[in-house]
Amino acid sequence: MQMDRRISRRRVLGCGAATLATAAGFPMINLGEYRLHAASPKTYSKRTIDLVRRSLVIDMLAPIKLDFRPDYFAAPLSEKDAAEFRASGITGFHNAVGVGGKDARASVLEWMNGWQGFVGRNSHVFSLVGLASDLDRAKREGKCAVIMGLQNSDHFDTVADVKTFYQLGQRCSQLTYNSQNQLGSGSTDRVDGGISDYGAAIIKAMNEVGMLVDVSHSGDKTTLDAIDISTKPIAITHSNCRALNDHPRLKRDEAILALGKKQGVMGITGVRNFVSAREPTTIVEMVNHIDHVVKLIGIDHVGIGSDADLNGYDDMPADQYKMLKGGYKESYAFRDKLDTDGFDQPMKMYDLTEELIRRNYSDANIAAILGGNFRRLLGDTWI
Repeated sequence: MQMDRRISRRRVLGCGAATLATAAGFPMINLGEYRLHAASPKTYSKRTIDLVRRSLVIDMLAPIKLDFRPDYFAAPLSEKDAAEFRASGITGFHNAVGVGGKDARASVLEWMNGWQGFVGRNSHVFSLVGLASDLDRAKREGKCAVIMGLQNSDHFDTVADVKTFYQLGQRCSQLTYNSQNQLGSGSTDRVDGGISDYGAAIIKAMNEVGMLVDVSHSGDKTTLDAIDISTKPIAITHSNCRALNDHPRLKRDEAILALGKKQGVMGITGVRNFVSAREPTTIVEMVNHIDHVVKLIGIDHVGIGSDADLNGYDDMPADQYKMLKGGYKESYAFRDKLDTDGFDQPMKMYDLTEELIRRNYSDANIAAILGGNFRRLLGDTWI
């Protein structure tokens, strides 16, 4: 059944590719609501469409494509994929992966080289981000801005490497993935020793060059230490609230409160096992995490970090999907489905906006959640 639904959705989007590719054009009216294009399987309120179209929408953990086959990135972007990116309403994609181990530096250099080449070959759709103003320019030009980041800092063999990788285009670095490295501890480590002396030196170097510090996968003490040590605001680009779902990868209220005091921003993710431990797991439960952060530290400190590409994990090739699930500890508690219902297709930011409207968030506050808060943070952090 999953395969049938997946094919159906992609065929529907594919049928409207030519329409999606145009920046202009009026939506079709349907029973008081609007379709974004003639082949769209859903309708959205005019308020939702207007909000997404005029907002700077940033997804602070959004791999461009969850497909590990080298030939995908060697080929030009398909018209269907280009249409999906343009139609998504998302301007900023933080394209980050976790690369660790003894060969991390060489692997990251190869990864960055491949991705920057891919963006350059598809400059009709994408643009690389160096400054926060590049996001604004991409919005004006109708392009998708790609923020280069890493979900591990193993590639920093020396403190000087922070500047080197900044000059190569990296703008965000997560201090640790799920396990211990030279900088600190990960979220699934049994013991969290906090930030090491080397980790503190890396944070200082990141502050100096203007690279955003991320602690999404870091352990509890490591997260608190990083917030305290950094002289600039930091980010939890993609996590949720442990008060609502007792999962080790999620953040305690103590960390969220500390983040807010230092003017940081937390991105809420749609990964199913991070949203809820029980069924149903829908966009409603996902937005509960937004509500919780807002109640704790205010509207200015929450955004979105979906931790998935436009179509989600459940659309990955079956062999890669199996390999992905097998690469994590049992404490991750993956279920058969990884995506959250209602936040698992290219138009998910429109669905999210509809749910925020249903909860009586104002237009200004919705725009802040969609990307305004992360835009401010990046402007305050990047040089």
